[in-house]
Amino acid sequence: MLNKTIIGAAALAVQSMAAEQTTELDNIERITTTTSRFETVALSYPRALNWVSAETLATVEPQHIQQVLNRIAGVNLQRGNGQEYLPAIRSPVFTGAGACGELLTTEDGIALRSAGFCNINELFEAGTEYAQSIEVLKGPGTVIYGSNAMHGVVNVVTRNPIDAPEFVGLELGSYGFKRLTTSAGNNADEHGLGINLAITDDTGYRDEEGFEQAKVHVRYRTRLDNVDVSAGLSLSSLDQETATFITGLDSYRDAEIAQSNVNPEAYRKADSARLWIRFSGIQQSADNAYEWQVTPYVRYQDMDFLMHFLPGQPNELNDQTSLGVLSSAQWQLAPDVSVTVGADAEITDASLQQIQANPTQGSPFLQATIPAGRQYDYAVDATMVAAYGELNWDLTDAWQLSAGARWERIEYDYDNLMVSGRVDENGNTCGFGGCRYSRPDDRTDSFSEFSPQVSMSYQLDPQQMLFVVLAQGYRAPQATELYRLQRAQTVAELDSVKAQNLEVGYKWISSALEVQVALYHMDKDNVIFRDSDFFNRSDAETRHQGVELTIGFQINEQWRLSTAMTYGRHQYRNDLGNLLLAGNDMDTAPRRLATAQLQWTPTDSLTGEIDWRYTSEYFLEPENERLYNGHNIVDLRMRWQLNDNWQLTGQVLNALDRAYAERADYTVFSGPRYFPGRPRSVQMGVEYQF
Repeated sequence: MLNKTIIGAAALAVQSMAAEQTTELDNIERITTTTSRFETVALSYPRALNWVSAETLATVEPQHIQQVLNRIAGVNLQRGNGQEYLPAIRSPVFTGAGACGELLTTEDGIALRSAGFCNINELFEAGTEYAQSIEVLKGPGTVIYGSNAMHGVVNVVTRNPIDAPEFVGLELGSYGFKRLTTSAGNNADEHGLGINLAITDDTGYRDEEGFEQAKVHVRYRTRLDNVDVSAGLSLSSLDQETATFITGLDSYRDAEIAQSNVNPEAYRKADSARLWIRFSGIQQSADNAYEWQVTPYVRYQDMDFLMHFLPGQPNELNDQTSLGVLSSAQWQLAPDVSVTVGADAEITDASLQQIQANPTQGSPFLQATIPAGRQYDYAVDATMVAAYGELNWDLTDAWQLSAGARWERIEYDYDNLMVSGRVDENGNTCGFGGCRYSRPDDRTDSFSEFSPQVSMSYQLDPQQMLFVVLAQGYRAPQATELYRLQRAQTVAELDSVKAQNLEVGYKWISSALEVQVALYHMDKDNVIFRDSDFFNRSDAETRHQGVELTIGFQINEQWRLSTAMTYGRHQYRNDLGNLLLAGNDMDTAPRRLATAQLQWTPTDSLTGEIDWRYTSEYFLEPENERLYNGHNIVDLRMRWQLNDNWQLTGQVLNALDRAYAERADYTVFSGPRYFPGRPRSVQMGVEYQF
């Protein structure tokens, strides 16, 4: 039988290499939420799985999740203002109302949003400030995940305050950054209760920007007869004053412009709550073993933000309430064969309003076609049901086969709460051919998908493994793509976006050197876009291919080098209307990404780090006529364990004080525009462990 323990330990060490300094196999942790809902060593499901370790999180103390996720090969989050960002995993940077559906974000294995109601910035609701680790599965999700898990899954694993040491920490940084974190808990007999808390206040370096945010996570654990019961409650609240794009070619190089904020009125307010209860058990006999778990959950979210990027600057108010359940069962039928089956279900009640308070400014065309008042007002009741199964079979001592599939159905029941059509809220027609915003009549839409996956792995020896994965991913259209229409479109006849992905990988580990290589090729069909007539269509075809290299080298007892490098091409496969794009690079898709950390540990209590990040040039628009030139950024960090109780941290961010853009793009209305990166800044922290 395949030696899963040795290979799994090797895989985990390889994929933690961006931060890990420990390579002893008996110290390798187990994972439970990304490749499987059951505890397993990392390579029992051979995929490109990486994560940010607790040690990295403690060293970086990220103000924004981008600062740690971009250490992973193939990941490229572009930071906006405050807690906002735009994501990319083996892809261009996703933009637009429905683009968030290209990847799945979860906390403790529970999706942050319902499948049809994602938000591009939704990771700001996850408890990254008190995370134990952050897992990233690249490529289409395993069979346990459905819609949205096309390019990957990001799962924030919260610190378990019941068993972890209690602490209180304070961080202070440039431009008014302040954060308080604490964790406390107790474990009496079979019962346990704990709490994590993080409160952040950041006034920001740009004019009239900043945010206040609070996050709480409560964990409970008990045992009833032969059933283990655990529960988690996550709450978050964000109050943000937003600084927007600056415009003008290379304007980020001008310190005065970079610090300016032309939309000081922009804001975002968001609250969320998630409650889950997990029931699980294990039964064993002489012939086989059986493990199961059932996780009911409820989530709530509401958001209010100013759409400063649209003419007339309307407000969007959206909310959703969901009730769902995840279930899995796993049988060890023989020493070399296991089967996993499960079923998931969810119901969601969501609503959205877009309301413009003031008359539109600008040209006569804009004033006539975008009247003030309600522009959208609708509710959607959604249901999701899914079933899946997976077989894992050790064919020989070296060969392992995994095969599975998932079937999923999503249905939307849309209710338009105002007058339908391309008219204002009172039913009046607009000049210049009609109003900009169009509202469909009440309707029902459903999407059913079957998603297979198969993988094969071969153990060359206890230190080396090869694997190949063939998988199909998909996502249903988001509610905003179906019902938030413009111009003459009255119905959006959209199909599910589908992706076919082939991946080949190699992993190797020794006591001093770890290497992981992954090559992937993904073709996507029915990609949703907005054409030149402002119609939402699903006619685009794209291709995503690349190679990722991750290396961890323990030079000696004091020095360690970790690096992650990516080369990727993300291209259009067809023309879109009158745009001749076939073969063009997709916009905001740098071909080369790299990061490296050189760590110095002169004593057991002191660690220093130099962190380098590189982003190559990339095109700002699909026609490939304009470029951002890329950048190199260097950060310096130090962590000092004074004694058993006290720890100090310090860092200098953007130590070389480079002028750069966190994000660059182009519109015909503004020309080149940028989110400027912060100048050189410092951050210091102190933590007391009880």
